[in-house]
Amino acid sequence: MLENLRLSFQGIWSHKMRSFLTMLGIIIGIASIIAIVSTIKGTNDQIKESLVGSGNNAVNIKMYQSGYEVSIYSSSDIPFGFREVSDATKEKILALDTVEKVTCYNEREMSNSTFYQNKALTDAKLMGIDTNYFSTCGYRLKTGRNFIADDFAKFRKVLILDETAAKNMFGEENPLGKTLEISSVPFVVVGVVAENASSQPEISSISQYYNYSSDSTGILFMTKAAWPIVYSYDEPENVIIKATSTDDMEKAGQDTAEILNATITKDNSEVKYKAENLAEQARQLQDLSNSTNMMLLFIAGISLLVGGIGVMNIMLVSVTERTNEIGLKKDIGARKGTILGQFLTEAALLTSLGGIIGVGSGIGLAEVIGRISGIPVGISIPASIVAVAFSMFIGIVFGFMPSIKAANLDPIEALRRE
Repeated sequence: MLENLRLSFQGIWSHKMRSFLTMLGIIIGIASIIAIVSTIKGTNDQIKESLVGSGNNAVNIKMYQSGYEVSIYSSSDIPFGFREVSDATKEKILALDTVEKVTCYNEREMSNSTFYQNKALTDAKLMGIDTNYFSTCGYRLKTGRNFIADDFAKFRKVLILDETAAKNMFGEENPLGKTLEISSVPFVVVGVVAENASSQPEISSISQYYNYSSDSTGILFMTKAAWPIVYSYDEPENVIIKATSTDDMEKAGQDTAEILNATITKDNSEVKYKAENLAEQARQLQDLSNSTNMMLLFIAGISLLVGGIGVMNIMLVSVTERTNEIGLKKDIGARKGTILGQFLTEAALLTSLGGIIGVGSGIGLAEVIGRISGIPVGISIPASIVAVAFSMFIGIVFGFMPSIKAANLDPIEALRRE
């Protein structure tokens, strides 16, 4: 084997230009495939990180009726017989191995019911939350104070705004201590919160901005205790959990939904809790991205086929050039297997070298494409190893026929040729 490798290197080095041109088809094919696979991997990783987040691991479990998300605008929209999630149900959810935190909330989309003096905050979202909401969902206090126990116990009419709502309502003015009216009920602003960077989607292009941005003009948070002050009746709650890891998000959401659905009576069979499966959404976008790039991989594969045909052609030429050498070896006792192994080794070595150069070129090409176009790049070590192995396989397949021809040469006829 070592002798075959030595002879193969010697044969390749003695015809450097011809060997390089033979490898060129393999190099281009492998480089194209590595560049495409790297951009696919980078895009898929970015899709997952943008949708799922990079550390918050929050899963929203919402109520659905007849397949549609329950949106409450008045008392007539509330499914009959539903109340707050009980403490016993919360304990069952927290007992799950995949769940770290749990919070319950009420939610309303407001149109023109919130005012500061004569200015209205339209299309904002109002949420009634408990003490765990901000930590579970990845919010941090930017200014002012958080809700305290007395706010819940004494039904205080206080608000915390997110940055968007604070900016849209007050501009550069300090919102703390200001009084807002929600459905003619006065509330005092006590704090402003912002989302942690780890819980926000990474937006690096205008297309991602349109995909992940929201039309909401902000979120106003009040205590769950104060919620009935505005709406005068109890409402069913949605649930958000914080999974122990990103990989556990899907299972944690499904298990939580099952626990919540077990509390629903048979009379409300059309109403179900359903987890927001961001991991599934990410997979769907990844599948779309992959299917779009399969055609590019197919085209790159054609260049590998062309490269393999080039290897076969050059090996046939090499057999013809070395007919006397083959005849001499067979005359002194070389077997067919020895001749076959020598030429197969040379073909495999030739394409393997092309594969290695192609992998390096593909990684460099992917980095250049990423820098120019802004497309994320993710280098796949397994794909690189498979690419080199596949290039060796091509050399063996397309070098087999010339090797058989060399092994079957008649030694007497071979020695007669010049």
